[in-house]
Amino acid sequence: SWQGIFWSLAFVGLLTLVSFRSLPESLPPERRTREPLNHTFRIYWQLVRDPRLIGYALSGGFFYAGAYAFIVGTPFAYIDFYHVSPQIYGWLFGINILGMMIANFANGRLLSLMGSERLFYRGAWVLAFAGVVLSVCVWFGWGGLWGLVVPIFFYMSMNGFIVANSVAGALAFFPQRAGSASSLLGAMHYGSGIFSAALVSWLSDGTPKGMALVMGGAAIGCLLVALISKSTFQAPSALE
Repeated sequence: SWQGIFWSLAFVGLLTLVSFRSLPESLPPERRTREPLNHTFRIYWQLVRDPRLIGYALSGGFFYAGAYAFIVGTPFAYIDFYHVSPQIYGWLFGINILGMMIANFANGRLLSLMGSERLFYRGAWVLAFAGVVLSVCVWFGWGGLWGLVVPIFFYMSMNGFIVANSVAGALAFFPQRAGSASSLLGAMHYGSGIFSAALVSWLSDGTPKGMALVMGGAAIGCLLVALISKSTFQAPSALE
């Protein structure tokens, strides 16, 4: 039942809490900071003004905007619009997780050959292409259900190249502020999902077009931010 989902989440939350309490601190005592909370907010403000971190954060944020549009929109698109059974929907949803796993594995193997930044840009290009194909297929009704499933598979798989490498690229610039930079990136990434989910609802017209347009627009936004920010990634940082 749907109640079982929340009981499962509660169990995982408790298990995480127990694991967290038993996890030892790995940072040496001499490197730990005991600055007041307002110092943390000042660091956040400095990070926000750095174009390199914002470039990576916005690129990843656009990907997550598309990912949340997928999460919000596919139950209607697959089950209601194309009349897929809930059981089959679970498989169609799950193959995207498999795509992420494959891409993450490939990313790990290709890092030494191509480098994190090149893989990040390649992922952004593939994401934009998949987003455009998805939007065109849905708008003109090409491919039916598979006009959604196939481009969405490639779209979601790019998580392994875009998110991992955008976070790694941002943190590489701020090794002394890795915790603050990581939390800021996470907030901007997941926070974008709030707006994309609302936008999918607002654009809803009884077809999957709203979801596809948001995913396509987010993919193009990810690529444009990555390309515009490319020249700034080598600029000096105010925190260095």
